[in-house]
Amino acid sequence: MSTNLKLFLLISLTIVVIVMVAMLKPIAQDPAYHHFADTRAWLGIPNFMNVVSNFLFIVVGIKGWMLLSRATISQGIFVIYAMLFAGIVLTGLGSGYYHLHPDNNSLVYDRLPMTIVFMALLSATIGEFIDPTVGLILLIPLIGLGVGSVLWWHYTEGIGKGDLRLYGFVQFYPIIFIPLVLILFPTTRGNGGTRQLVWVVVWYIVAKLCEQFDRQIYSALGFVSGHSLKHIAAAMATWYLVRMFRGRYTRAVSVSQPTCQ
Repeated sequence: MSTNLKLFLLISLTIVVIVMVAMLKPIAQDPAYHHFADTRAWLGIPNFMNVVSNFLFIVVGIKGWMLLSRATISQGIFVIYAMLFAGIVLTGLGSGYYHLHPDNNSLVYDRLPMTIVFMALLSATIGEFIDPTVGLILLIPLIGLGVGSVLWWHYTEGIGKGDLRLYGFVQFYPIIFIPLVLILFPTTRGNGGTRQLVWVVVWYIVAKLCEQFDRQIYSALGFVSGHSLKHIAAAMATWYLVRMFRGRYTRAVSVSQPTCQ
């Protein structure tokens, strides 16, 4: 299959999904979303487990930045991964803040950095497996789309017409897009990162399942809730992003100091 045909398939699928999402009725935020199973306080911190489990994101993001500072890579790849790792750190801070006092207003600070991660990951996937220049060009528009989806949701909630459709697209479409890119554009480069990206998707799916079954997991285990496990699983997904970066760049640097395309 030619590259042009592969790109046509990706673009066509994206357009179809966007049209399908636009045809849905607006989806308001369910107020029950903020009612988590584990509300235990400890050391004066409300919802302690849901708050502190976000610390893993901060650790992973800082590790990514440490690797980034040692890698010899093109400026474009540096910018993409800098945004990705910054988004991971901000996700830990924003989600931790949200879980101190969960409501629609604090939820903005949880969702904004997550969209940076989603969109920077899309940009990185495009840059790594399709074309690095295209990945960099799309970085800012994609992040703008992600941030805009949260701001649009919050605005519509404020006028009593909550609309999560665009945010839902930003959050879930990468789960479809990334595996399709891996299938259509298999890399032949060493340490290509395909396995790591597969694990990113797997752990993200695990995270969403833990979120969905928050109360059932807490009822079964008693000491930890599904939502706290969601944070751990999602942090594992981001850790595989760091592993992908380390495998593609820092190991190669230690041997021959090549410059990335």
